[in-house]
Amino acid sequence: MQVKMRNLLYLATFFFITPITLATSVFALKVVSAKPTLDPLSEINGRGILTAKTISVPKYGSRVYAAVPDPLGRVAGAAVQADARTEIIRQYLEKYESPLEPYSNQIVKTADENQLDFRLLTAIAQQESNLCKKIPENSYNCWGWGVHSKGTLRFSNYTEAINTVSKGLRENYLNKGYQTPEELMKKYTPSSPGTWAAGVTQFLTEME
Repeated sequence: MQVKMRNLLYLATFFFITPITLATSVFALKVVSAKPTLDPLSEINGRGILTAKTISVPKYGSRVYAAVPDPLGRVAGAAVQADARTEIIRQYLEKYESPLEPYSNQIVKTADENQLDFRLLTAIAQQESNLCKKIPENSYNCWGWGVHSKGTLRFSNYTEAINTVSKGLRENYLNKGYQTPEELMKKYTPSSPGTWAAGVTQFLTEME
């Protein structure tokens, strides 16, 4: 008799609990399915409405780093494996319609070879010649390199110019303790009241 009563109790409990469990599960599923799913391209506006998020990607001046850039005060750098530096330089030169754009890869490669900040050559060219748009005809000298009383040093092409100036910056400036734009200015263009260093620093920042 006791066994029979216990079985009846189990059976009653089963039929009582099971409908409640199923009803709770169905209700929970409805609530979850009704809730909007937030994805990385969505946001909730001030009225609580889910809207598409607009992502603005600048054409130039990318600030996504594959490598941490050098501190602003220093212009020496080291080679970094497989990063986006060439594209940063290319976009910057393209923005200003510079004839140096096809040489973006060489600018970065030569900077690595001479342990320079990859932005330095471009920043000086911007300061000295508006990125090669204001230079003596057929001189390929965008950096005011080798200026003397008889005129400006001429190169056979941009490749020769990039290699010569990069190597010269390493040997005649950085190796001799001229590390910041302000220090470079003292030897590069000592007559400048400070505008040269300010300009180079600004252009370095634009290419971060």
